[in-house]
Amino acid sequence: MHMLTRSRGVRAVTAPAAVGLLAAASVIAIGAPQAAASTGTSLTVSYPVLGNTHLNKPNATVSLGPGTLQATLNLKSGALTASLTLPPATLSFQEFGLIPVSATTEFIPVGATTGKINIDTGAVTTTSKIVLKITSLTLAGLPIPVGNSCESARPAVITVKSEPGFSVVSGGKLTGTYAVPPFAGCGPAGLLTPLINQSIAGPGNTITLVLGAAKKS
Repeated sequence: MHMLTRSRGVRAVTAPAAVGLLAAASVIAIGAPQAAASTGTSLTVSYPVLGNTHLNKPNATVSLGPGTLQATLNLKSGALTASLTLPPATLSFQEFGLIPVSATTEFIPVGATTGKINIDTGAVTTTSKIVLKITSLTLAGLPIPVGNSCESARPAVITVKSEPGFSVVSGGKLTGTYAVPPFAGCGPAGLLTPLINQSIAGPGNTITLVLGAAKKS
């Protein structure tokens, strides 16, 4: 896609026309134990991750994970950077209540996830930027060619915050709300772009990530 610098090694994610959202599950998240012992100024840990993202327009939910979240924490400032890896995920829904839709997508990080942890309380906030790319699409079981450039025209910006009961050592729930940007370049001469945008682009999508206990990497 255009002038974006992208991280590689992303996973393909299966989901219906709403597929890109995964990323949303993209895309996204955080955490690192404040109380872990370390002789340096930074600590890198990993968390097992499960979760889901609900897509507003198709009124559909896709399960996320099991995956892994790796985070590096500055023990003095509380600043952190993170990356999230998820396996393929599937979602099925009916467009217009009649037509079964499925799709495959990739989520492409634009830079690192960044955030902050409150060293005193353990509360966490992070933000990720993710380009959503649809790589295949089927309607009523029939494959529809989307081409190799069906992507969000700009990154989705996904901010998540820890919920009450979250522990940077034992994990917990992170939640957020985000918008799916409009797509571009979908199908021959972009003919599928309006349909995809009508189906999935827009605000009001939610994401929940549940982190397990942290392990030092």
